[in-house]
Amino acid sequence: MEKSHDPRVNRIELPQDEQKFQEDTLFQWQTYEVFQQQNRGEQHVHVGSLHAPNPEMALVLAKEQYGRREQCANLWVVKSADVHATSYDDSDMFEHAFDKSYRDAEGYKVKDTIEAFKKELFARIDNRQAPGEKTTVQPISTISQGFKVYKLPTLKGKRPRKIITKA
Repeated sequence: MEKSHDPRVNRIELPQDEQKFQEDTLFQWQTYEVFQQQNRGEQHVHVGSLHAPNPEMALVLAKEQYGRREQCANLWVVKSADVHATSYDDSDMFEHAFDKSYRDAEGYKVKDTIEAFKKELFARIDNRQAPGEKTTVQPISTISQGFKVYKLPTLKGKRPRKIITKA
């Protein structure tokens, strides 16, 4: 058996025979994280850690350690091994998106279609006729409070369109 570089280990004279050490079930206690709720309905806050052989004993020790000094309504204990966290290398997933172009209609492929429709619409309303056509666009009905419904000439391959304007 090799000697350790730690002087404390060299002083305790370990047995030289190579027997396997049988670990007792309570030899290595588990670490638990303790969360405390001060008042009913409030959030639980992490207050510390402790070592215990099982969850039931962890609750008893948490009550003794963290439940008697301050006001306490509830305690949670969670094995530290069961707590999972993100890596600091993945911090880019928390960056804020400052580009909000997805909110605007400009970000979609229909921008040109919308602009062309607006031009055509305003030309027809202002001139009361379709651009490049001799036909005058007349209102087909009047809705209450001065709104008028116009039927636009049907474009090739498109459905008939109607628009509503305020008179």
